[in-house]
Order: sequence, then structure tokens, then C-alpha cells
Amino acid sequence: MTEPAELPVDETSPVWAALKATGAWSFVRGVPAMRHLPPEGPPEIAFAGRSNVGKSSLINALTGKNGLARTSNTPGRTQELNFFVPDGFSGALDDLPPLAFVDMPGYGFAKAPKETVDRWTELVFDYLRGRTTLKRVFVLIDARHGIKTNDAEVLDLLDRAAVSYQIVLTKTDKIKPPAIARLAAETAQKTARRPAAFPGVIATSADKGKGLDDLRRAIAFAVAPR
Repeated sequence: MTEPAELPVDETSPVWAALKATGAWSFVRGVPAMRHLPPEGPPEIAFAGRSNVGKSSLINALTGKNGLARTSNTPGRTQELNFFVPDGFSGALDDLPPLAFVDMPGYGFAKAPKETVDRWTELVFDYLRGRTTLKRVFVLIDARHGIKTNDAEVLDLLDRAAVSYQIVLTKTDKIKPPAIARLAAETAQKTARRPAAFPGVIATSADKGKGLDDLRRAIAFAVAPR
């Protein structure tokens, strides 16, 4: 299994500089439907996960900007594709940011009406299938629960859409270190034969700041020119 820390990364690149520039990120727009998508430009990294998996908290920790991604105790609160970019770029064709983050709607919530869930599902699948600038989806899994049925369904969707994805464990501070290692190994085994899964499981804790540089390296590797 490829460990994130072993991935070759150009630490002099604009991408790495943006990933390490904590606090220097901004919200661009929320996209409730495909017609509102921003024009394709910089490479995009998307984050997916069950509601309350800690997705917004991880994005805030990764960028070093509290409140960038809205956190909520209400499952399903994020109902749009939310785009974020590093500061210092005009957005003109000759001054695009080196990458963009996309916070995808949470899934697995029980209280939302079916028509709402269906609309979000259609939006997400259309985005995954048609966005050529999307380089990888990081699928967040709560370390206390592991891969659940809804997570497996999303992995199936990503496999069908042929979109590269990688597993990120969240809230690892809530379980003991031996359990983290065991869960990471089990998760890697479960995804090893999936066609679109990138090898390596990244263990993180937004509250403790653990694993953030491993995740940054995985992001930088994903968007690097091949």
C-alpha cells in the first residue's frame, strides 16, 4: 500500500504553497444546480462523506481558516457544491489559482425529503461525470464506524463514473491508536479491488491536527501534471 508521506511532491510548486498557506482561502460560490457551476479552470479536489462525518471541520483545519466551510449539527445542511480557492489570484485566465476545493453535499441523512435527496444525488453525479478538471475525490469515513452501506454506495457511484478517489479517516482522536491502524488496514483491503480507488488510507483528526500534511501531500500529488 502506498503511504501518503511517500508520495513525491514538488514542495516549491504553487500548489504546495497554497496548501501550506493556512488562513489564506476564500469561499467562491455555492452551486445548487449544474447551470451555476463556475467555468472549468484550476484542478479541483472534492470532499465527500456522510453527514456529520466532520467534512467541514476537516476543510477548515486543512486550510487553517475556521468558518470557511460551514459546520452544522443538522445533518444534510450542506445542500450545494461549495467551491473554495486560495487567496491572491484574480481568476482571470492568466491568473488562475493553482487548485480549488469542492465541498460536496453530505449523504446518509434520514430527515431530508426524498425529492431533496434525489435532487442532490443528481447534482453530485452530474458533477462527477462531467467535470474534466476534477482530479480526485477524497471520501471521508468516520473512524468510529468504518465504511457503512451508504459509503459503499458512494464508492460504487465513483467507480461507475470512473472518478479517482481516496479514503480519509476522520475523528481518529476518538479511538485508540491500535484501532486506527487496524481500521486503516481493513479499509485498504476493502477498497483494494475497486477500480477507481487510489491506494493508501489517510488517518486524520481535525481537532488535533493529525494527518493534515499527509492529506496535503495526497492532494498535491493528485493535481500534479502527469
